[in-house]
Amino acid sequence: MLVTASRPSASDRRQAEVDERRLDGNAVGGALSEVFALEMTAAVTTCAGCGAVRPIGALPAYTDAPGLVLRCASCDRVQLRFVVGGGRYWLDLSGVRSLELRG
Repeated sequence: MLVTASRPSASDRRQAEVDERRLDGNAVGGALSEVFALEMTAAVTTCAGCGAVRPIGALPAYTDAPGLVLRCASCDRVQLRFVVGGGRYWLDLSGVRSLELRG
């Protein structure tokens, strides 16, 4: 019986290329710290619910809970949740379609 070596499929080659390029999240740490070091009240959000565009500083803020909550001034959808505790930070931007920051 003759055994021949099989060639990797195109799918296997693409996956190998993807695996070779993949880094862990630590690779973007520096870039993210640069972005979030900016003045955030001037950052402009687009609401994921109604599409309203406003700077963070113009959104209604609720600060009397364990965390901070910002809501859309047009539809009242929660745009941002921010919680700090035990030396950790949680940021939820699921109510924001996009966030524009200027340096």
